[in-house]
Amino acid sequence: MLPSPAAIIHHLLFYGSGGGLWWETAPLSPPVAVAVTALAGLALLAAVFYSATSRGHIKSPWSRRKRKTPLSPQQWRSLFTPEGRLRDGGLNFLKKVRSGGIHPSIRAEVWPYLLGVRYNLNSSKEERDAVRTQNRKEYEKLRKQCRRLLKQYDKSCSSKQLSEKLIQDAQSPSSEEVESARESFSSGEKTPDSGFGDDTATMLLEGDNSLRSADDSTLNTESSDTDSSEEAEVIRATTPSDGREDKGSDILTKGISPSLNTGMPSANQTTEDFLTWQRIIRVDAVRANADWIPYSYQQATVSETRARRCAEAVRLRDYDHLEPHRIFHASRLVAILEAYAIYDPEIGYCQGMSDLLSPIITIITDDHEAFWCFVGFMRKARHNFRLDEVGIRRQLKIVSKIIQFKDLHLYRHLQKLQADDCFFVYRMVVVLFRRELSLEQTMNLWEVMWADQAAVRAGVGKSAWSRIRQRAPPTDDLLLYAVAASVLQRRKLIIQKYNSMEDILRECNSMAGHLDVWKLLDDAHDLVVTLNEKIESSL
Repeated sequence: MLPSPAAIIHHLLFYGSGGGLWWETAPLSPPVAVAVTALAGLALLAAVFYSATSRGHIKSPWSRRKRKTPLSPQQWRSLFTPEGRLRDGGLNFLKKVRSGGIHPSIRAEVWPYLLGVRYNLNSSKEERDAVRTQNRKEYEKLRKQCRRLLKQYDKSCSSKQLSEKLIQDAQSPSSEEVESARESFSSGEKTPDSGFGDDTATMLLEGDNSLRSADDSTLNTESSDTDSSEEAEVIRATTPSDGREDKGSDILTKGISPSLNTGMPSANQTTEDFLTWQRIIRVDAVRANADWIPYSYQQATVSETRARRCAEAVRLRDYDHLEPHRIFHASRLVAILEAYAIYDPEIGYCQGMSDLLSPIITIITDDHEAFWCFVGFMRKARHNFRLDEVGIRRQLKIVSKIIQFKDLHLYRHLQKLQADDCFFVYRMVVVLFRRELSLEQTMNLWEVMWADQAAVRAGVGKSAWSRIRQRAPPTDDLLLYAVAASVLQRRKLIIQKYNSMEDILRECNSMAGHLDVWKLLDDAHDLVVTLNEKIESSL
């Protein structure tokens, strides 16, 4: 009687396929030997497959052969206790997101947890409800302050026009009198002498820190400055757009270091900073593309009446060429970005920030919650928009070190081309791959990145994280490892064909639409496993 195939394979895997050990430990009759020979190849393939897949799972949370399934609605609900707290401090939650992302139907619920919207992973439902109520009130105060600044500007403009008319009607005014009148009434544009140039669409501006601590009593006593029905509708909005059409040679392709306004800003300057940010926000909002439509049916079908009402509420102009859904999306961008400029006046608004906000308002339907998610996102990303460029230079330095430690040959080639500062990945770092990846890929990348950052905020140590995913520590800089991985994937092309910094820059800009986000994350994680401690010790 012949042994079963399973028994033969087990024997092969345990003793080996052929040779002395097989025949010495278990001599078989010729018919059995024939059966063994026939199954030997299958056994060998099984052994190789087992070994390869085991090694893959040890090294990386993203299998090179198959992406793990995203966090499903059923799994998400099962993660909570009856009190509404995440079980085990959220470790299993972070593990699942890190391995496969999030199912689109629950992103609006899950993202606030990843972005730390003022509550931690151990909060109860009751605590989160209280936080949401407070968040809404604070967002509405910020919007009220935006409207107050615009009203001040309107009054100032009216005074300026009246002043200029009186001057023109005067019989023979002296040049000194004319200049004095203009200085008295002008809320005016900043001149180059005040530290800002005319090309505001390509400049990063610094605001007044005093704006953040606005007097609540001042805001509350302005009874005439209540929320209009139009803006209330924007606050309750349903999802808008994402991404912006590429601007070619703007600050995301080139680095710009504008003059700094080092003096203490006057009241007029405070208003002018906000108005400057406002103008740039409106330009970027109107230019935003509409690749978000498949993710938000409700917003994609918004009526023209509602869209235009929301646009008027935030004083959006020059939108007649847009479809209603794009008008509505642009209006939400304006409202939230203006509020953020008041909340974080050190950063204010810079080109590229609308790219980061667009995916968030695509998913999060309430403006006040989208705003705080954006604040959570900008906790880390805001350093990309600092005038002194300290944040962006630090990140480019880390990318350079990753390449140096991983591939010295490639690094030396970059040195020869005077490209070892990795400035050619500037755009990838500033807007976190938003222009290199599709919207879905962007959200996949960001979710995994946010899971790492949430683990860092929660104080998950390396030993605890190793129980989640073998040997992989959480890092605030997963994006930078992904950026380095995208360059390393093209090492052969860079070394053999590119002879200048411009060549490499063109290659990086041409990556758009040609990246596999899960392969990118896989490679990035391998780099974290092997280089994380070395990188941290070198900084």
